[in-house]
Amino acid sequence: MKASLPPTLAFLALLILGTIWGGSILISKHVMTGGHHPLGLIFWQLVFGAVTLSGYSWWRNKPLPMSRRSLWYYAMVAIIGTLIPNSFSYLVAAKLPAGLIAIGLATVPMFALIIALLIRSEQPQAGRLLGIGLGALAMLLLLGPDAALPDTGLFLYMLLALVAPFCYGIEGNYIDRRAPVNMDAIHTLQGASIVGIFILAPVVMATDTWVALNVQWSSVEWALLANSFLHVVTYSSYIWLVGRTGAVFASQVAYIVTLAGVFLGMLILGESHHMLVWLALALMLLGLALVQPRKAEAQKG
Repeated sequence: MKASLPPTLAFLALLILGTIWGGSILISKHVMTGGHHPLGLIFWQLVFGAVTLSGYSWWRNKPLPMSRRSLWYYAMVAIIGTLIPNSFSYLVAAKLPAGLIAIGLATVPMFALIIALLIRSEQPQAGRLLGIGLGALAMLLLLGPDAALPDTGLFLYMLLALVAPFCYGIEGNYIDRRAPVNMDAIHTLQGASIVGIFILAPVVMATDTWVALNVQWSSVEWALLANSFLHVVTYSSYIWLVGRTGAVFASQVAYIVTLAGVFLGMLILGESHHMLVWLALALMLLGLALVQPRKAEAQKG
């Protein structure tokens, strides 16, 4: 049986996690100014996570579970939770405004619920289906014939920005249903980071996408380090939240990520948005408000 959180703590966790996650969008944009390939950046992100979390696990005297089931679990989380979504996230970070990336991330609960309905871990409800519809309408405003993208050539990148939230929707449901007994968030991310290194290293070498860090560090390298640290914090916190509130409730962190990404982009990067973007944001937030957790989860927090 899952541990639960009081409602106040659950929503406070969403607020803190979402704000940090939204701020990391801006850091990712700066990292991409260095001209590095996403695969090389993700490799070092995994190394940082593996080293940091292995040290923490050693300190708390809790060795990493290494059963066959655990290794398969780590591999799946690494692929659908880091390798694929982060590759696309870095790719679009170089092209799209932070606000649009944040709105795209808001589709995580939509995808999570759709997948939950398909695998029948959730029951269809009119209000939640309406929330999905409003999210779809918001994306149509951004991608349709009269789209509000700052450049019509960004249409493809906006579509690619949806790959990451789709993966997170799959991952949330996978963790909710397939996490091994007594597997905590730290072990999940530690194992996924270690296995991810072994998966990604030969790919990086074969594609010549290695990122050398034995250079004089600029703000780009420090931003990569900061982003890697935030990845550990947000990712382990997200997995921890899934374990205590369920996949659909935890995925509503995208609500806060969206607001933080939009407004931090305006405050720090000086971004401005078309009226249709604001309409899309309003529809997306309304959709998120309708995509509520199932009753059992709501009682847990």
